[in-house]
Amino acid sequence: MVFAAAQHTDPSAGSDSPATADLPAAIRALQQQRKAVILAHYYQQPEIQDIADFIGDSLELSRKAAATDAEVIVFCGVHFMAETAKILSPGKTVLLPDLEAGCSLADACPADAFARFRAEHPDHLVVSYINCSASVKAQSDLICTSSNAVDLVQQLPADRPILFAPDQNLGRWVQRQSGRELTLWPGSCIVHETFSEQALLQLKLEHPGAEVLAHPECQQHLLDLADFIGSTSKLLHRAEASPAESFIVLTEPGILHQMRKAVPAKQFFEVPGADGCSCNACPYMRLNTLEKLWHCLHTMAPAIELDEALRQRALEPIQKMLAMSR
Repeated sequence: MVFAAAQHTDPSAGSDSPATADLPAAIRALQQQRKAVILAHYYQQPEIQDIADFIGDSLELSRKAAATDAEVIVFCGVHFMAETAKILSPGKTVLLPDLEAGCSLADACPADAFARFRAEHPDHLVVSYINCSASVKAQSDLICTSSNAVDLVQQLPADRPILFAPDQNLGRWVQRQSGRELTLWPGSCIVHETFSEQALLQLKLEHPGAEVLAHPECQQHLLDLADFIGSTSKLLHRAEASPAESFIVLTEPGILHQMRKAVPAKQFFEVPGADGCSCNACPYMRLNTLEKLWHCLHTMAPAIELDEALRQRALEPIQKMLAMSR
């Protein structure tokens, strides 16, 4: 993974930044000038989502950006998402508003340690969740998302053992749903590890008619209390389609903005972390701001760069996933 870190400057240092109220219009003007497309993950703050051209999960966003005639992709998300966009769109400039927007899951699976783990299981097919670095993708046989992981694993040869990385909670859920035994890399998402079971039970008592929606990155004891489990986009679709009038949502609360926009008559409740903290909000996702979005379009930095040989190796398991997806 290579970032153009030398080009990164603190957006707060720029005296020419527009006033807060003027930022949306200024961003739109720069976007048109740069021939850029703005992508926002569901976990971004509402003001970022509202200015984006596309909102969604990471792979969906990268594919949409690749299909446009935009010359510049601004990915309001985290490192691995911007990398995925660059893997799929090598001819486009890919900008990330804040280089510090990493991912605890991806960071906890460094490429060198993962290579040693793979070497201990040489006969295993390697299936990696898309929430990993380009260097880990390049060591994988197949990439998956939380939407298609179960289906893809079920398609793999029954006589081949499978190594699944980097999210052990997602891996355990895939294992249960697919009936395949998986060797798991011991990683997890800090957001989905912090939900309070006590707070969830209290919310269920207070709102007995509410449906509990959970992302499969959550721990098993929380998934056991869920009425519906699925990827972020599937949780959104479920909120729209379900006859329930209220929902308790076990994933990063940024998605609640889209849920409330899609079905404003329904109620949505986020589950706090331990001790009532707001640690269910991803600290990395929230590093992106409108000011930083304007600044990266203004300076065309920081840009994501990948070694071409690495990019090609990382592309192969993504292409295999797309070919296998139904």
